[in-house]
Amino acid sequence: MHYGRINKCDIANGEGIRVSLFVSGCRNRCPGCFQPETWDFNYGREFTEMSENEIFSALENDSVRGFTILGGEPMEPENQEALLPFLLKFKSRFPNKTIWLYTGNTLEELLGNHRNHTAQTDKILSLVDVLVDGRYDEKRHSLGLRFRGSENQRVIDMNRTRAEGKIILLGIEDKIYENQKNVITRKKGEFPMDEQLMQKQPPQSLG
Repeated sequence: MHYGRINKCDIANGEGIRVSLFVSGCRNRCPGCFQPETWDFNYGREFTEMSENEIFSALENDSVRGFTILGGEPMEPENQEALLPFLLKFKSRFPNKTIWLYTGNTLEELLGNHRNHTAQTDKILSLVDVLVDGRYDEKRHSLGLRFRGSENQRVIDMNRTRAEGKIILLGIEDKIYENQKNVITRKKGEFPMDEQLMQKQPPQSLG
């Protein structure tokens, strides 16, 4: 697996201060992607033991709340093979820090008969605390969305989802800019889309 960069002080991709890994390789190729260079599986540097140690060293800081994996596409089969053993080490060393994972796949796809469902998928998902899922849709891009780029994407609380056997969204607020001037803060549940998402058929198995 290759990666584009490691961000040791990320406040945009998850709650609190985080360490982020931007992996390389993505077959989704969403129009309007903000870093299309990461579609190439050979972009950047090879992910090695030295890379792991660099991340672990940054995570030792008590101010860092957790680790975020983005791309590229972390859930490409090639990337899952490299990420699973690393995430197991992470959870062993930092059991109280959270894992956020961004994927262009939906949770339903990853749990179903999708090309990115591999022998590693279920275990990776069992380690993830928050999953931001769905392809980026530039037609549904909106300024002020927290932790995601377009309105179709979901920020899923995986711990509650596993416990309750249905998809539970993380309780966050978005700031929606109207006419680029006025800012309106809306809580989760005030968007019609939230209701539509919660009415979706839950996955058959959530581990």
